[in-house]
Amino acid sequence: MSTAQAPQPLDAAENRRRWQALGVGLVAAFMTLLDVSIVNVAVPSIDRALHASPSDLQWVLSGYALTFGLVLVPAGRFGDARGRRNAFVFGISLFTLTSALAGLATSPTWLVAARLLQGAAAGVVNPQVTGLIQQLFRGSERARPFGLLGATIGISTAVGPLLGGLLIAVGGEAHGWRWVFFVNVPVGILAVILGWRLLPTRPEGTPERRRLDPVGVLLLGVGVVLLLLPLVQDQQWETPWKWALIPAGLAVLVVFGLWERSYARHHEPLFDLKLFTFQSYTLGSLIALIYFGGFTAIFFVFTLYLQNGLGYSALVAGLAITPFALGSAAASALGGRVVNRFGRPLVGIGLLAVVIGLTATVVVLRLAPDAPAPWVTAAPLLVAGIGSGLVIAPNQTLTLAQVPVDQAGSGAGMLQTGQRIGAAAGIAAVGSMFFSTLADSRGNWTTAFETSLVLATGIIALALVAALIDILRKG
Repeated sequence: MSTAQAPQPLDAAENRRRWQALGVGLVAAFMTLLDVSIVNVAVPSIDRALHASPSDLQWVLSGYALTFGLVLVPAGRFGDARGRRNAFVFGISLFTLTSALAGLATSPTWLVAARLLQGAAAGVVNPQVTGLIQQLFRGSERARPFGLLGATIGISTAVGPLLGGLLIAVGGEAHGWRWVFFVNVPVGILAVILGWRLLPTRPEGTPERRRLDPVGVLLLGVGVVLLLLPLVQDQQWETPWKWALIPAGLAVLVVFGLWERSYARHHEPLFDLKLFTFQSYTLGSLIALIYFGGFTAIFFVFTLYLQNGLGYSALVAGLAITPFALGSAAASALGGRVVNRFGRPLVGIGLLAVVIGLTATVVVLRLAPDAPAPWVTAAPLLVAGIGSGLVIAPNQTLTLAQVPVDQAGSGAGMLQTGQRIGAAAGIAAVGSMFFSTLADSRGNWTTAFETSLVLATGIIALALVAALIDILRKG
């Protein structure tokens, strides 16, 4: 399974075309990942417009993440086997259609159904983008495009509340939430047209038809759903029995692993477990899972703190997160360029910067409790954002470096599935800490935010420990 391939010289037209194809993929990735966070600030408007119940609103937010994570690996495998262009165009077409349907929703049930389909469409698109980088670029060439993808991931996650706030401010409280979904439609149509023209179909030498392992798809799907359901429904399902679904999901995933090992003896499996023999893939996937558990939860509790606790508008809440987004964008571009020179220590430096930045955020809130929170948190969040940019893109480059091109989609899909599970678990854990502290402190929003941010920082510190173990072992 060696992947050492020297970059082949390309003429100017071929080189331009592959960067154009990458550009289309990055726009699509930005759009689909943006929808993870952009809807958060629209929830109050959706509540008033559709008279949604708390359960409906939870499904609007978490249903997207659930179906997103559910289809990543099967969609990546489909792209590997049948061509990335077909999978990409189908995914973006479905995403565009369901975005329009979500914007036209007249009832909570309609909106929830549209969001579930929208999340599945996003799950189809994203592994194709990562697989496209593996297919079009070789060796050290991949650092720059992975840096751009890392910047896309970081910016889309952080800038969602800001863009959502802007759209609601422009569209008005009554209908601004609809534009959160409608904004995807023209961009999606353009991505479909350009994707069909520019994206390659199958890597050279790939057979026309390859088996797609339906039993593996079913087992992985059931396992992921059982893991994610109690996490995304943490605030709505009060019964403690919900946590029994997690060991059940883990048991199903063990069966999935046994099936894949057996299936691989005669056919190509949905996911080749041999990828975990690569230390870079195993460790990178672990770091990504843990990091997204802390990273994604920060924006969830910060938005609640600013809007519900301190009374800031959706636009101001979005602007408060902008320093993180700017720092992440700048550092991701840099990290992608230098990751081949510094390797895993670069990821360790990034994780340390995130921990320092988030710790400083707690400190400044305690030292200046009466100062405007968006102002006093700007500098430490900028530091955390710079650190995040040095984590996501370099870690992704290192994780996928040894993955063969014909398994790039499924390998990236499994990596992103771990990120989605980590994000759901982190939001559940940090969110629970936030709400329980809020209740115990009799409505002290600042205490609730500080306590939950300490937990998120602790989760990210675990990712730092994993990176340091690898660095010290190699040293």
